[in-house]
Amino acid sequence: MTTPMPELHGMPADGDGPVFAEPWEAHAFALAVSLQQHGLFTWSEWALALARQISAAQAAGDADLGDTYYRHWLAALETLVAAKGASSNDELARYRDAWGHAANRTPHGQPIELVEGDFAIEQPALRNVRST
Repeated sequence: MTTPMPELHGMPADGDGPVFAEPWEAHAFALAVSLQQHGLFTWSEWALALARQISAAQAAGDADLGDTYYRHWLAALETLVAAKGASSNDELARYRDAWGHAANRTPHGQPIELVEGDFAIEQPALRNVRST
């Protein structure tokens, strides 16, 4: 039996439940719920990680208008996943970069599909440029 998700301060919601502006927000939400249900962390641990992430963002200047809530959600999720040893920060960064690459190469309106080539992102070589 799983425990119900607690009310989380600041979560965009309407009378029917959470509201998502973008599909990735719903995916991040579902991933956190699934990982909690599978025992990776408790809701108390989750709420604390999210609160810490939001506090850090506010201290860094986030205006807390609600439009960045799921960015904080995702950052808190990545922090917990790494802290629990389910993945490493390096692996999470590698996949984040690959998904970014996949999104950039995907035409608008098409599903984003991750392929092996998305992991082989080559950065352009830096050239020494002198201004005269």
